[in-house]
Amino acid sequence: MKKLLLVCLLAATPFATTSWAADKVVPMAPAALVVSGEVLEVKDVEIYTYLRLKTKDGEMWAAVSKAPVKVGAKVSIENSMVMKNFESKSLKKTFPTIIFGSLGGAGPVAAGMPAAAAKVVDTTPIKVAKASGANARTVAEVVTKATELNGKPVRVSGKVVKYNSGIMGKNWIHLRDGTGLDADSSNDLLVTTTAESKVGAVVTVTGVVRTNKDFGAGYSYKVLIEDAKL
Repeated sequence: MKKLLLVCLLAATPFATTSWAADKVVPMAPAALVVSGEVLEVKDVEIYTYLRLKTKDGEMWAAVSKAPVKVGAKVSIENSMVMKNFESKSLKKTFPTIIFGSLGGAGPVAAGMPAAAAKVVDTTPIKVAKASGANARTVAEVVTKATELNGKPVRVSGKVVKYNSGIMGKNWIHLRDGTGLDADSSNDLLVTTTAESKVGAVVTVTGVVRTNKDFGAGYSYKVLIEDAKL
């Protein structure tokens, strides 16, 4: 792997060796990096398609949600992030370095492939009523009482102000309901889910609060709701 690419990708200390049954990996925070190249090899497993790419910085492996990619296709991997020493149980192979991300814009050979749904933040005024029922909380309550709520279920209503789909098999949602302050980020709550949504939608999520969640490569969160149901 070329040094230039590694400098762009690795923003923090290396990952420890990671081993996951059926190649299920922990979702990681979206990044801005886009890696483009020609597909030299394709390996499909249960939920992922592994691609060996020829890029301007050399060959590398990438993984995206399972897709009908063909050898020779020109593809881009968006919202990409790096994992080191990732062990694929399905392939019985350990990748010293591999990129995970969303399959983005592609050339004619790969026409019809899904594109990443990364949306910009919606900054219009927001006022969403607090969710009803057991464990109902506002965005600000979850953020400011994160230590107290860690590991506990909550129910939160809010407006989707940012949405990234298909990152590590999860969709990443930022919710705001009008509570909290921008100065201390208590007005914004990160949610991971397998459910689909879109920017501007008002949703109610139910999930478990997690604190000090570190996904590696410099991506860590003081608080989020994990594996939420919409």
